[in-house]
Amino acid sequence: MVSNRGYSAEAPVLIPRYEALKFDDVHAGLLDLYPPPPSRVLDVGAGTGRDASALACRGHEVWAVEPTLELREAGRTIHSAVPIRWLEDALPDLSVVRAERVLFDLILLVGVWMHLDEVERTQGIATLRHLISPGGRIVFMLRHGPVPAGRRMFDVTEVEMVALAQAQGFVLVRSFKRAAITSSHDVTWSCLVFEVPMML
Repeated sequence: MVSNRGYSAEAPVLIPRYEALKFDDVHAGLLDLYPPPPSRVLDVGAGTGRDASALACRGHEVWAVEPTLELREAGRTIHSAVPIRWLEDALPDLSVVRAERVLFDLILLVGVWMHLDEVERTQGIATLRHLISPGGRIVFMLRHGPVPAGRRMFDVTEVEMVALAQAQGFVLVRSFKRAAITSSHDVTWSCLVFEVPMML
């Protein structure tokens, strides 16, 4: 799989780095927009399950999608006491998730979307539209900055992201930029939350 290139080799370094970050810090400025439990949540590109675990512990039904074996298995082990449904799947198709024919109240894409090229992003946003429930929200955290060696990343602008989402009927609820939580001073993030209007 091309979109997660480099993550298997770096897993021993990435696993403790991911787990060292706190859910409330990563999602600061967004938490008031997340639905109350119990809601069905899809964490796409869940990594080690840090966010999935935090949400499951708060009473949500959480599905964690992670294509990289090493990260997924680490997550299963680290968060084995937490009820998370782990799946091997990936954008742009999310064929395994779609085969379940369920809808989600909240979909998270933390540091995921910039791994997709332009065609994949167009396909991916259509896929996500089929997975979100009426009134549901979807969160994108987009990384901007130098591309680490061995990785595949594209700089996705907020303008493009809004246009893609609006074309699928999403409404922008909130957007802001922030510096990296870690010491990477040359990296910034864009956080965008979209909502699917309730059916009339």
